Amino acid sequence: MNVELEARRRSGIFSNQNKEKCWIDSSGRNCFMLFPRSFEITWGNNTRYWTWLSIIEPSASGDREIKVPELVKVCWLHVQGNLDMSKLSPGVIYEVVFVVMFREDSYGWDIPVDLWLVLPDGQRIVQKVNLETKPKSQWIEIHVGDFETTQQPGDQEQEVNFILLEQEKLNWKKGLVIEGAIIRPKK
Repeated sequence: MNVELEARRRSGIFSNQNKEKCWIDSSGRNCFMLFPRSFEITWGNNTRYWTWLSIIEPSASGDREIKVPELVKVCWLHVQGNLDMSKLSPGVIYEVVFVVMFREDSYGWDIPVDLWLVLPDGQRIVQKVNLETKPKSQWIEIHVGDFETTQQPGDQEQEVNFILLEQEKLNWKKGLVIEGAIIRPKK
């Protein structure tokens, strides 16, 4: 695990019934980790397709048990989260990353997935990413996209949405574990 990811894991305060964690970076800007219980996951509560595991998430406010989904087997992948932009610092370029792990026995990732960042004005930033070559059995970050918040704090009472999906080829996939998504200032 990289040093920055480990430092983020050890800081922050949980909120929204442990569905998110927020912290302030070294420049005083708001950052968020959104956990999967706040996401819309197609068939996420069907144990034929997903199983929910418990992991311990460290925090400045005390360690918490967080539920994370592991993909059992699915051909229609759709994971979506969102954040109210008014929670973010104004006038900052943010990036969104999914934090995921692939099990050693994962398969079906030879077909690229789509990553969407949908801005409040409807603009979509879309990219295709091949996940087959990603490391196994360790938490990694998958970059979704970047956006800029408005200059005035009250001007951003809208949501930014981020989506991980693969629905074109409909091949079976297995072994993806989703810890959550981080929204933080881009370096």
